[in-house]
Amino acid sequence: MIILDDMEGAYYHTKKSVDEYIKMAEGINGSELIEKLKDFLPENSTVLEIGSGPGSDWEILDTYYRVTGSDNSTEFVNRLLSKYPNGQFLKLNAVTLGTDQKFNGIYSNKVLHHLTDDELHTSINRQYELLEVDGIICHSFWKGEGSEVFKGMFVNNHTEKELPTLFGDKFEIQLMESYLEFEEGDSILLIARKNKIAK
Repeated sequence: MIILDDMEGAYYHTKKSVDEYIKMAEGINGSELIEKLKDFLPENSTVLEIGSGPGSDWEILDTYYRVTGSDNSTEFVNRLLSKYPNGQFLKLNAVTLGTDQKFNGIYSNKVLHHLTDDELHTSINRQYELLEVDGIICHSFWKGEGSEVFKGMFVNNHTEKELPTLFGDKFEIQLMESYLEFEEGDSILLIARKNKIAK
């Protein structure tokens, strides 16, 4: 997962916290989300994953797509490069997404909720720029109202009503549904297509 550049010492950026996260996330992946993505994004498309973390979703995406992983944590990027020596991984901030590469799809699983609404707006604009014509985004969020702090990290919850407002100027929503990760309806999946003309 990704947090901002000025938090290098924070969670996800130390060996201890990365070890803790990998243990906590063991056996959890986005396989069901990726199955939904396959309905909208053809196999062998190029995909950028924002916030690859330990690589569980990257590994599944790599089965179907030409995927570039990324994370804002140097600790995670180094581990990904060691675990998947043939993979491509970038150190990227989820807000600024500082790469010149273009992609057919952009994917994240419970990453963008670490952004404020203003930061998410900046990220959405940048994702629009990085996508090829008719590009697809696939993102999951925690469902709920308001924000909170968890292990020192900002967590911004979202609702089905709110997400179209955030993404609607640049993307046409193809699928939005709640799903279960730990409790019934605790999460939202959003899949959307890049508008040919941004509003």
